[in-house]
Amino acid sequence: MPPRVPPGWPSAVPDPDHDEFVARSSAWMLDLGSPEWRMQPVWREFPVALAHRLIRDLEARREGARAAYATARADLGPTGVDVDQVLKALEVEGAYLSARLREVELVHEALSGRRWVNRL
Repeated sequence: MPPRVPPGWPSAVPDPDHDEFVARSSAWMLDLGSPEWRMQPVWREFPVALAHRLIRDLEARREGARAAYATARADLGPTGVDVDQVLKALEVEGAYLSARLREVELVHEALSGRRWVNRL
């Protein structure tokens, strides 16, 4: 039977029922987060809290990218920067952050006890 994970599940994280799910999802989330988080034992001790923290961080980063996108032409146009390249980079960053946010939200749900069933 294939693993019971929803679309958007991170490829680096095993099925929630896998023996190493908590350890591997924690390591994956720490890789996505700020390096300073590794110095705080609370994030390793409470993976669901780590997921909660990472969700808030990814949301803020995505909002920052959106704000940069919205103001790039006005703020950077006079500087000689190729604004179209900046906008393209911000689009790529936004897509990346949205995908990671979806993945972390799913892992958070699984850490909180949610399980998914395969449907035909």
